[in-house]
Amino acid sequence: MSHIGLLCPAETGHLNTMLPLGRELQRRGHRVTFFGILDAESKVLTAGLEFRSIGETEFPAGASEKLFAELGQLSGLAALRYTMDWIEKSALIFLEEGPSVLTDAKVDALLVDQIAPEGGIVSDFLDIPFVTLCSALPFNQEPTVPPFFTTWIYNLAWWAVLRNRVVYQLTNPFGKSMQTLRTNYRKLWQLPAEVSADSQLAVLTHQPAEFEYPRQDLPSYFHFTGPYHDRSSRKPVDFPWDKLTGKPLIYASMGTLQNQLTDVFQTIANACVGLDAQLVISLGGASIDSLPELPGNPLVVSYAPQLDLLERAAVVITHAGMNTALECLTSGVPMVAIPVTNDQPGVAARIAWTGAGEIVPLSKLTAKKLHAALQLVLTQESYRQNALRLKQAIAASGGVTQAADIIEQAISSRKPINRV
Repeated sequence: MSHIGLLCPAETGHLNTMLPLGRELQRRGHRVTFFGILDAESKVLTAGLEFRSIGETEFPAGASEKLFAELGQLSGLAALRYTMDWIEKSALIFLEEGPSVLTDAKVDALLVDQIAPEGGIVSDFLDIPFVTLCSALPFNQEPTVPPFFTTWIYNLAWWAVLRNRVVYQLTNPFGKSMQTLRTNYRKLWQLPAEVSADSQLAVLTHQPAEFEYPRQDLPSYFHFTGPYHDRSSRKPVDFPWDKLTGKPLIYASMGTLQNQLTDVFQTIANACVGLDAQLVISLGGASIDSLPELPGNPLVVSYAPQLDLLERAAVVITHAGMNTALECLTSGVPMVAIPVTNDQPGVAARIAWTGAGEIVPLSKLTAKKLHAALQLVLTQESYRQNALRLKQAIAASGGVTQAADIIEQAISSRKPINRV
């Protein structure tokens, strides 16, 4: 059996993708250790995995809370740039400390989040295999696939393809400093020039193929496995179940990062007034005191047992984080998406493209528009049917079992594991 290291940001969406995979690998007899900042420790230990800290000086306990609070007040390109600066700082720390920590721990292989490509460089330096995991939308660029930070729907018209190409060219410099950092370390460690930041053995995404635009240029070792959701890897959350009225449930969550946008929650509450439904709002860890009094008397909680609530929900209002979207579809629940930043616009576009929901962009958000979208999704059966269609696709996917099979094959053979 191998000692497998896990590397991803200490953020709920990424941890909820990575930790269930770690648990499955551990169940199969492997030793599994998460390497990250101290703020990830409690969630890793709750999942029953080992933890080794990285970057204690730069990211002491509580650093993420401050970072997420600042990010939670941003949107659009400002939030994207803030996120990329945070990713680059984290990458530098792992490049500096990772080799010695992984060597001391006697790690045999790494499972690396696509958003943390520094893990692949360290793996190459230590001559250990690694597998890439896409916790967000895949970053792989194709001219027929709109950039992940847009709400553009898949379109093969010449002007749409040209538009995609132009925007890729204009925005690629955003990641220039991160690419320079990787190049400099590969030169410092006398490694071959980078072919790709991703693993050349296997790349996994927890999307089912049915929730992705048609792809033409993905490598043969890129695998759509379906989600890895696992209740047992999450801390239990108290919830006032006795306060549910039995009316159709509208569950609203803007995730754990964009949870400081109080105007959005105010708009959500206003939009639900007059609907024959009960609104439950989760603040993703933010304090209830941060919200003003909301119209319609919604049930507001700091944190919610999301997987349990989705089993009861008629519709979900979401920021369109990938994890929440896939959790909704696993339960066959349609959505109204209010994307804020990062890959959320692209996830929201796929929600609309598959017919599993509607989009109300943050820049155009009003109570009237959101009310109309909710009324549409609640009353037109096609949204529920399309969500159920994707639920069936997820149920038929390999999920965590298939993903763990691929990881084991890749690290044992050190050869690309191609799609069947």
